[in-house]
Amino acid sequence: MSSAPTPPRDPVVPLHAEDAVVTRRDTAGDTVRVSVTTHENERLVDEELTHERVAIERVAVGRVVDRVPPIRKDGDLTIIPVVEEEAVVVIERRLVLREEIHMRRVRVTERHRETVTLRRQDADISRTPPDRRDDTG
Repeated sequence: MSSAPTPPRDPVVPLHAEDAVVTRRDTAGDTVRVSVTTHENERLVDEELTHERVAIERVAVGRVVDRVPPIRKDGDLTIIPVVEEEAVVVIERRLVLREEIHMRRVRVTERHRETVTLRRQDADISRTPPDRRDDTG
């Protein structure tokens, strides 16, 4: 058996690999200071305010009724009946409408003046590089 000659190979050159190492360290940076200033100023508020109030009037009636009247409305007037049961010596019972309470909604608009304090804040930001800092701060 004859052995065949081996073909020549390309030369192999070994290479060296480099690695990068990353580290972290603290360094002095800028000093940032923020100061907030609050300013106040007085302002007059002059507005019309509207509110409702209830006017109550008691109206005497004194009328005999067969049953308790219902609460009723007439426009902005609400009428609430007040009844009383009374006994008559003849052993007769009857309802007497003693009074009505009339409640009326009244809308009132009036001028309101008041001085209020309004506040506004401003922020001042200053930056000092590390080479300009003194040892106190």
